[in-house]
Amino acid sequence: MSCSKKKEEEYDEPVTPAGRLFHQQQMEQVINCVVGMKHPIDLESFKLAIKDSIMIQHPRFRSLYIKDKHGTEHWRKLEEVDIDKHILDKNISKQDYDDHEDDDEDLINAYLADLSVSTPLNMDKPLWEIHALRAQKCFILRIHHSLGDGVSLMSLFLTCCRRVGHPDDLPIIPSASSSSTRKKKSNMFKKIWRLIKVCCLTLVYMLKFIVRSLWVKDEKTVIRGGNGVELWPRKLATAKFRLDDMKLVKNAINNA
Repeated sequence: MSCSKKKEEEYDEPVTPAGRLFHQQQMEQVINCVVGMKHPIDLESFKLAIKDSIMIQHPRFRSLYIKDKHGTEHWRKLEEVDIDKHILDKNISKQDYDDHEDDDEDLINAYLADLSVSTPLNMDKPLWEIHALRAQKCFILRIHHSLGDGVSLMSLFLTCCRRVGHPDDLPIIPSASSSSTRKKKSNMFKKIWRLIKVCCLTLVYMLKFIVRSLWVKDEKTVIRGGNGVELWPRKLATAKFRLDDMKLVKNAINNA
């Protein structure tokens, strides 16, 4: 083994148990996120913005997923990321999907459905890529779930954005304000009683989980899939909600 290869292996970072789970053949989870644009896409400017973004500096977005001779998974950090391999210019039209109407939303849904069943991420580069659909004025972010969970990935994505009125400021994420009444300290008896309830409920849920896993099976229904259901054709459907309507729901629920 050469000295350079030994040095690389020394700096390899083991994949977490959750990351290994997401790489199992039965799971193989890839997050597909669509971001719509108001104006036409300038692909070269977008590449420069991504190249200078904090996302590219994140170790997970510049590391290869590898297995050693013992089958153990590791992350191997690259010195440089080839942006052109990750940002792909795609051109889709209604001719590619004869059974769909000439509507951008339908075309994007059909394209996403194809990606979800037929196009895994290439393992010879870091496990993310961005598809630019310039005709539909949108980007599709494809990120392997082993790189992070939804909250951390969205937080990372927001750090790459800026406010419209203040180009140098990060977006503001509103947080729910808690009332002072909920911050009152409980007395010692309530804390002990709460701890007892937590322990009892945890034990009950563990027993129910073990019993269900060993003896209970899902009933057969008309919508239950058969063997290989994960590879059957898929269709994505979207629903639109007014933000004002969502706020009405929030205001109608206590502590929402």
